[in-house]
Amino acid sequence: MLKVGVIGVGEIGQHHTRIYSQLGCELVGVADINAKRAKEIGGKYGIKYYTDYHGLLSKVDVVSIAVPTTLHHVVALDCIREGVHCLVEKPIASNLYDAEEMIEAAMRNQVNLAVGHIERFNPAVIKLKEIINGGILGKVLIISTRRVGPFVPRIRDVGIVIDSATHDIGVVRYLLDKEPVGVFSRVGNLAHIKEDYAIIVLNFEEATACIEVNWFTPHKVRNLVATGSEGIAYLDYINQTVEVSNSHDVFGSNSVEIRKAEPLKLELNDFLKSVAERVRPAVPGVDGWVILKIALESCKNEYVQFTPLN
Repeated sequence: MLKVGVIGVGEIGQHHTRIYSQLGCELVGVADINAKRAKEIGGKYGIKYYTDYHGLLSKVDVVSIAVPTTLHHVVALDCIREGVHCLVEKPIASNLYDAEEMIEAAMRNQVNLAVGHIERFNPAVIKLKEIINGGILGKVLIISTRRVGPFVPRIRDVGIVIDSATHDIGVVRYLLDKEPVGVFSRVGNLAHIKEDYAIIVLNFEEATACIEVNWFTPHKVRNLVATGSEGIAYLDYINQTVEVSNSHDVFGSNSVEIRKAEPLKLELNDFLKSVAERVRPAVPGVDGWVILKIALESCKNEYVQFTPLN
């Protein structure tokens, strides 16, 4: 039975803790610089709590790291050097150099490094991938996504491209199973220090993806539309639904049957399984690096042509 810890038990880390307590692992402890918060979450699950995560490392096999993005690098390296397998919340790091150092350290120490791109585990996304692979839509030509809503005050260290657009960049790569050859974007900051709205166009040669994000829409929208040569699919991330209509009337205009599940639970289960079976996680560190590179290039407000992203 794997021994598990969580470093950072704020808004996201508390859910990692909750789910680990439900999976087939031993939840050993949590760590948070906020002593009150660490005690609260530790007491809730009857486990040890620490204000210095170093005290946790010798007692666990794996950890989730849910600290601010700027701290991912240093915390992950400390864990990796102790032989602890890590799932780092997205983005993998705040810059590519740090991400590369994390990936190289994980390889050198033979530990798994996973990145928490949660939408990759959304049952609706997984179902749409099956539909695309089955040829129901024909050749995919355009994927358009909208991830908009009001600003969340807890987001302080990154702008909307890194915080939000990375979700859909990861999903589009997964659905098309290829890397973009270039990106064009229009990005701006109207009410925040960092960018707070963006339109990102990814060139996949035969297909094009358009990603819209902003922190000004008064209500939350999380959707994706995939248009193919023989059909169209409408995906709702929040409600985990997919509606498909195509020229062969395979589905008509009906909703596709989807077995709904909590994406984070699927993600953590995949991470634990990857460690137990010594295989790559579904979203390894190198994928996190590629997504971060695309996101950083998307902040340049110009067309950027990519060299091979691997």
